[in-house]
Amino acid sequence: MSKTTKGFKIRLAKACEQNRRVPSWVTIRTKRAVVSHPKRRQWRKSTLKV
Repeated sequence: MSKTTKGFKIRLAKACEQNRRVPSWVTIRTKRAVVSHPKRRQWRKSTLKV
C-alpha cells in the first residue's frame, strides 16, 4: 500500500464505509421491511472500479 496514491486509498475507504449492514434501528423502525442492504459487497466475489 506504500505505492498506492492517496486518492485511491480514499476511494477504498469510502467503499469500506458503504459496505456496512443496515442499522438495527432501521430494521425495528420499518417493522423488518428493510432487512438486507441492496448495495452490500463481498470482497472476494465482486471487484471495485476505483
